[in-house]
Amino acid sequence: MSMDTDRQSKQDIDLARSAGYEHKDANVPTLLKFGIWLAVILVVVMLGMWGMFSYFGKTQQLGPPASPFESADVRVLPPAPRLQVTPMLDLRKYREGQREELESYGWIDQENGVVRIPVERAMDLVLERGLAAEKAPGNPNAPSK
Repeated sequence: MSMDTDRQSKQDIDLARSAGYEHKDANVPTLLKFGIWLAVILVVVMLGMWGMFSYFGKTQQLGPPASPFESADVRVLPPAPRLQVTPMLDLRKYREGQREELESYGWIDQENGVVRIPVERAMDLVLERGLAAEKAPGNPNAPSK
């Protein structure tokens, strides 16, 4: 079995060394054609975009640009019905109601004897009594592991 490779002649090697580079690596005319065509296509695309923007600029007037710094006095309200006229006041009332429920006593289900106690008191009771152990499903008297 032969392991021959395509070897260059001594003259080709000497020619490449004297020129400083190999002439077979890059096809310069093809690269130049590619670069010229790329430049032509870019120019055509830019001219097309310029024409399109000019056309739309003349036919579709946008008016003044929107600014986030417009006067705060001018507030455009949404159309009726307005479901929440004062959202900040509504949120404050909602939070106060939630806080009152968390910090007060009350009935959840009076028939079954379920009550609501303040969170702080509930944490104190858990520290005093510990958490209730669940019953194992097989034996109702034995606590679970």
